Amino acid sequence: MDQMKHFVLVHGACHGAWCWYKIKPLLEAAGHRVTMLDMGGAGVNRKAIQEVESFEEYSEPLLKTMACLGPNEKVILVGHSFGGMSLALAMENFPHKISASVFITAFVPDTHHPPSYVLEQFLESLPREFWMDTEFGENREDGGSSSWFLFGPKCMANKIYQFSPTEDQALGSSLVRPAKLFIENLGKAEKFTEENYGSVKKVYVICGEDRTISKQLQKWMIQNSGKGIQNVMEIDEADHMAMFSKPLQVLQCLLQVAQSYT
Repeated sequence: MDQMKHFVLVHGACHGAWCWYKIKPLLEAAGHRVTMLDMGGAGVNRKAIQEVESFEEYSEPLLKTMACLGPNEKVILVGHSFGGMSLALAMENFPHKISASVFITAFVPDTHHPPSYVLEQFLESLPREFWMDTEFGENREDGGSSSWFLFGPKCMANKIYQFSPTEDQALGSSLVRPAKLFIENLGKAEKFTEENYGSVKKVYVICGEDRTISKQLQKWMIQNSGKGIQNVMEIDEADHMAMFSKPLQVLQCLLQVAQSYT
């Protein structure tokens, strides 16, 4: 058996660690260690997203996990969708603790623009009809307000989970929680650096039938990252939730990464 690797899995907006329930046992059966995390205000994390004031606070569970790794321990980070942004923050802060970072139809910031840039491009690319029955809200805080959203069942079934089993659609609809994209906060944040974020090996997994982050936008982010992404894989018939619609193909991609990066 190949040497065991430690995978740390990070979910996307509105979702939680639960979305990796098919992938975790598959990786473990292949001999690897798996940590699934809930970001702030997500999954079973006790905070409400309305209480989470910054993107760093949202990503704190990942940053704490990275800080607790042994001095010679390295992990493979895997981020789905908005989880790519949390990966980038961990890469900036702990580049020497990461063997590789895998972006599964995920946001990949660059080192030339503020971190919010790829999210702004995404929102501009999204047709208004995408949101369907998604709920939107705003919470006012000292010095301003921040908006949150919650994917609705129709949006999930038609735009996010369209090729996923109906059981997973039902699971998702019952477990999603409100989310923020922290655009204003990320717009004021320092750019990610070539020395830290840029030095970590990156792999991108394109999901060919994604109606949320389109294939065109995924390819644009790969190009926009410059020479940052070393390896591009594609799962042709995956919707946005590749871990539900194509779990065995996601597994194969991750096992390939485990073999290729030490």
